[in-house]
Amino acid sequence: MTDIVLFHHIQGLTPGVVAFADALRGVGHTVHTPDLFEGRTFGSIDEGAEYCGSVGFGEVRARGVRSVADLPTAVVYAGFSLGVMPAQQLLETRPGALRGLFYHGFADPSEFGTWPPGVPVQIHAMDKDPFFVDEGDIDVARPFVESTPGAEMFLYPGDGHLFADSSLDGYDEGATRLVLERSVEFLRTL
Repeated sequence: MTDIVLFHHIQGLTPGVVAFADALRGVGHTVHTPDLFEGRTFGSIDEGAEYCGSVGFGEVRARGVRSVADLPTAVVYAGFSLGVMPAQQLLETRPGALRGLFYHGFADPSEFGTWPPGVPVQIHAMDKDPFFVDEGDIDVARPFVESTPGAEMFLYPGDGHLFADSSLDGYDEGATRLVLERSVEFLRTL
């Protein structure tokens, strides 16, 4: 099947991120889950942000970029929230990307250069997620999806941010089931 690199969110490589990766492994994909926090996990977004601030958000993203050095170039890049940043940077700057799966986040593609022609992407978030909506991710995602062939955005009802992480309080089982179904279908044609 396909190699997928799945980057964790700001609370670290939690059991819920691993469980999500395992669900993709369960349908035959090879899923790499680099640990950008060197074994640390955090009980809240604020604690994770404090850690990222201490090492530098740029360094966290650079760890993600370095983590794929020994992997094939023909991979799918995926990320949860903070993990979307290295995933999107690699998709846009490392030749060979097959697809993107971005959960709970999206950055303006001009931040990393330009979107590579012909590389499809799915963006998944909740329609009232204060991070995705209020911090502007949705504002750059909408016009991007409208103008980019192969780009799709799925909005789920609710205000959870990391709703697809089964180890966190904000987990939404029903929405996550849909996210996984859509992700698996998106990967089926590779």
